[in-house]
Amino acid sequence: MLLARVTESQQGVIVTIDGPGGTGKSTVSRVVAHKAGLPHLDTGAYYRAATLAVVEAGSDPHDEAMVVDVVADKRFAQESGHMYLNGQDVSEAIREEEVTAAVSAVSAHPSVRRLLVAEQRAWIERHAGNGVVEGRDIGSVVFPDADLKIYLDASAEERALRRARETGEDYQAVLADLNRRDWLDSTRAASPLVIPDGAVVVDTSELTFDEVVERLLGLIRAKS
Repeated sequence: MLLARVTESQQGVIVTIDGPGGTGKSTVSRVVAHKAGLPHLDTGAYYRAATLAVVEAGSDPHDEAMVVDVVADKRFAQESGHMYLNGQDVSEAIREEEVTAAVSAVSAHPSVRRLLVAEQRAWIERHAGNGVVEGRDIGSVVFPDADLKIYLDASAEERALRRARETGEDYQAVLADLNRRDWLDSTRAASPLVIPDGAVVVDTSELTFDEVVERLLGLIRAKS
C-alpha cells in the first residue's frame, strides 16, 4: 500500500481535502484514503454530532452560550466510518433533516469550532499522525502544515444536479440550499471556507467519480 512506502521515509502523512458542499468530498476522500492505505476522518460528522446534541437538548442553535453548554461535556469519536456521540452510534441520526437545517448555525460558533478542532487533531495523533481529512477549514485552520492540501470544487449548478439525481429532491430547492450553505460557510467569522494556501484545486465539474479518485491518488503518489 502507498502508506507503507511513504512511512519508510517519514512518519505521519496528512492529506487535507476541502471544498464546498456537493463536491463529493466525503465519498471521494473515503475511497482515496482506503486506496492510499491511510485512515479517513470526516470532520463534518463532528459538527453534525454536535448539532444533534443541540437539537436533542432543545437548545437554540444560534445561541452560542447555549450551544457550548450542550456540546462541551459531550464525548465524540469516529472510527471505521461511524460517528459516535457519548458512546452511541449516531451515523444515521446526524443526517436527519432537522440536523441538516441547524448545522450551519452550530458550526459557525467560534467556541464550538475550537472544541471540535481539538478533537480532530487528537484523532490524528491517535492515528500516528496519518490521515486523509476532509471538511471546510482543514488545510487552512485544522492542519495548515499538511503534507498535501487539495481543494475540490465544482459549479453550484453541477453540484445541485448531482445531489438532485442522488436524492430525488427538486433541483431548484437543492441549488438554493447549496447557495445558502456556500454563503454561510464562506462568510462566517470563524474559519470561513477558503482555498488553503498551497492547495491544489481540482475542479470536478467535468470529471467522473473514478477520475477524481485517480487524480487525487496521483497527487498523493507524487508526494511520496
